[in-house]
Amino acid sequence: MTKGVFITIEGPDGSGKTSVMELLKIYLYEKNIEYIATREPGGINISEQIRNVILDKENIAMDSRTEALLYAASRRQHMAERVIPALKNGKMVICDRFIDSSLAYQGYARGIGIDEVMNINEFAIDGYMPDLTLYLDIEPEIGLERICKNKQREVNRLDLEKLDFHKKVREGYYILLEKYPNRIKKINANKPIQIVFDEITKILSKKIGIDS
Repeated sequence: MTKGVFITIEGPDGSGKTSVMELLKIYLYEKNIEYIATREPGGINISEQIRNVILDKENIAMDSRTEALLYAASRRQHMAERVIPALKNGKMVICDRFIDSSLAYQGYARGIGIDEVMNINEFAIDGYMPDLTLYLDIEPEIGLERICKNKQREVNRLDLEKLDFHKKVREGYYILLEKYPNRIKKINANKPIQIVFDEITKILSKKIGIDS
């Protein structure tokens, strides 16, 4: 049985991950590629419950290590229940956020340490890393402005962090780009969504072998 392909979409808040996910689902459907689309934290019932705890605006007392551990716990259940079975069945998995979010947000921006957060997540993912990560790069000021303008998007606890925190998140992603250059591909998310997606299809053609 052929192992499936694991693709993750990363980026700072407001970078357009949701829009890219929707276009990617249409694209894969038109290419007759069997896939599942999911998200983190969440994707399945238990993980969605953990998501609600993590992102609740009332939970301002949450310790940064508690936050990191909750993300890892949500990720483990999501992997065990949804991602790993799909990959074993030869399906493509596209996921809105994965381990790189924990490394950038909790590892770097929260100051826990990228290696420290990686260690607890290695236990959670059990060796399953993405085959390709699409990183949507955008200035934090622009991303946060997009969030403010999007009245349909619920503002969560991380959205309320100060600008300096979101700048550190972006710095964290840049460290990861240097650390994993073969896996993580940077896309300029400042451009119109169709131009962004055209670049993504070119990357998919080169890295995964999907005809653009």
